[in-house]
Amino acid sequence: MITGPPIPEGFDDKALPFGVRAELRGLSKERADRVAAHIWAAGVLVDEDPTLAFQHAETARQLAPRLPVVREAAAETAYAAEEYAIALREYRAIRRMSGGDELIPVMADCERALGRPRDALELLTELDTRKTDPAVVIEAVIVESGVRTDLGQRDEALRLLRKVAGQNVGPAFARARLHYALADLLLADGDEAGARASFVTSGELDRPALLDTSDRIAELDGVTLPNQMSDDDEAEQEDAE
Repeated sequence: MITGPPIPEGFDDKALPFGVRAELRGLSKERADRVAAHIWAAGVLVDEDPTLAFQHAETARQLAPRLPVVREAAAETAYAAEEYAIALREYRAIRRMSGGDELIPVMADCERALGRPRDALELLTELDTRKTDPAVVIEAVIVESGVRTDLGQRDEALRLLRKVAGQNVGPAFARARLHYALADLLLADGDEAGARASFVTSGELDRPALLDTSDRIAELDGVTLPNQMSDDDEAEQEDAE
């Protein structure tokens, strides 16, 4: 019998997107409820505890292995938990089910993480950049630059990032990630001024402030940002209140 980890408190199947609930309708009521609960738990936990999130997603996959939404949850949580071989297996399964090239960058990144840079580059050649969403193309360039760096081809990695960064094409957050990757590579090469400029550009494009560009810029400037209040600071604030 498939059990899996316990479901965190607060589960409400209405919190799941309509499309997810629609996919579960082909299951029995009891099984659908169990799969929904584990998918929900995986989504809730993926940032704070990727390993536990993956256990929930894997349980859902065992309960309903043919559902794309379940394979997607398993792939994403496995990737977050650094279970790259499993993530690659699941991404391949999703691609067989749905087609399309949007998963090529993350699949290539899994190949890179597994120590197979040549396989990663070969996979990236399957991407038709003329017909693919610009955000996916940018992600592919970021992955390829990482692979080129692993292979000792740092000049080529920089050329790729600079070329696409100069085109100013694609969604703002994708471009923010691109400039962040460029900044990291410039910093590794000792170009602190260039890295700082790229971090600034990344921060300007990252409107939700999902990246830690402010921290990186402050670090380059030798500024220590307040992280959290010490116990003494909290006590003083409570006394003042």
